[in-house]
Amino acid sequence: MFAIRNMRIFFLMIPALLFTLFGATRCTSCGTGTGKTDNGVLTLVTLRGPSAMGMVRVTDSLSRIQHADVRVVMVNEPLQARKLMLEGRADMVLLPMTLAANVYNRGLDYKLAAVPVWGALYVYGQDTSITGLEDLKGKTVYVMARGMTPDVLFRYLLLKHDIDPEKDLTLDYRFPTHMDLAGAMAVGKAPLGVLSEPQASQVVQKNPNVSLLLDLNREWTLALQAPMPQTAFLVHATSYKKHRDKIEAVLAACEASTRWVNDNQDSAAVLMVKHHILENREVAVRAISGSGLHFVRAADIKTAIHDYLQVFYTLDPEIIGGQLPDETFYQ
Repeated sequence: MFAIRNMRIFFLMIPALLFTLFGATRCTSCGTGTGKTDNGVLTLVTLRGPSAMGMVRVTDSLSRIQHADVRVVMVNEPLQARKLMLEGRADMVLLPMTLAANVYNRGLDYKLAAVPVWGALYVYGQDTSITGLEDLKGKTVYVMARGMTPDVLFRYLLLKHDIDPEKDLTLDYRFPTHMDLAGAMAVGKAPLGVLSEPQASQVVQKNPNVSLLLDLNREWTLALQAPMPQTAFLVHATSYKKHRDKIEAVLAACEASTRWVNDNQDSAAVLMVKHHILENREVAVRAISGSGLHFVRAADIKTAIHDYLQVFYTLDPEIIGGQLPDETFYQ
């Protein structure tokens, strides 16, 4: 939508751009554009993690516009985002790609517009003798809930290296959420685990004995010859028809924000603390570089998305709703 010849100037224009697009209408309630209410306010739902980190400049700009026509809602867990989708209260949603495929296959009228996060998955621990996946044989590795994205991707990479995840090592699932596992690793209850950002940076700050051992995003790229499209930016089909220009403007602003975050990590970290995405600036700065923040429109990367979802379909089709999404999944 925007021809960006000078990205630095464009970044500086984001607040004014958002005001022009979204600040003109006075709204008295926080409805959405999906049809449940018709006051023109669009709701963008994002997870409090890499998804929210990349778009923090947009969040900050909108927070300073009185009566904005777009509001940002941050949630802690993907299932909270899905609940808002089921209730018709989300016009745009950022959530794991697997859940995006699942809700699409189960009939929710959302389309994939972009991929904002490309892999933020690592093995952290205290045993610095581990330098490759083969070194995990005979070890106990703590992973969040079985069947969730980190577990499936980790088991897939083990199999690609001829390591049987059921026999050659022990996968321990006693800490079922990202935060549970991060908390356990921070206090030494889980000495070796699969973590994503920004939880990994939080653990390292609290426990200096824990360090990065393996970059699973790199292992994925080597195995599939493509990066990991881990997160989806979905748009509600009806909302898009009614508010196409606004939603395209949001997409463009999120792309610009993502580039700004990568290029201005100290300033971005301040905003992440301000908007309660992360608790302190040091963690935020460390987490940015490992969070895989790159905003790419889905229409340009269909093959990478298909190959990513194919892995889940092969290992457990129900994770993505029983089938690979068809062509109409893509916006």
